[in-house]
Amino acid sequence: MDWNGEIDREIDCEGLLCPLPVLRAAKVLRSMAPGAVLRVRATDRMAAIDLPHFCAQAGHQFLSAEERDGVGIYLIRRGIGLAE
Repeated sequence: MDWNGEIDREIDCEGLLCPLPVLRAAKVLRSMAPGAVLRVRATDRMAAIDLPHFCAQAGHQFLSAEERDGVGIYLIRRGIGLAE
């Protein structure tokens, strides 16, 4: 899925292994407003599996995934009405 909207925050998880990309994304998403979009850059191939599962469990919307020059680019919309 292509995303042409605004990115509110970006985190660089390049070089980090599972579960760190998910843990860092979770921490940043907690500080973001509902509906805001986070871009995660990760080189760990497990992020392509772990981030969508995390979003489904935590109530966030997984918008897209693509690879650019060996780096996974993942977009996540912060869920609405989640408990802090």
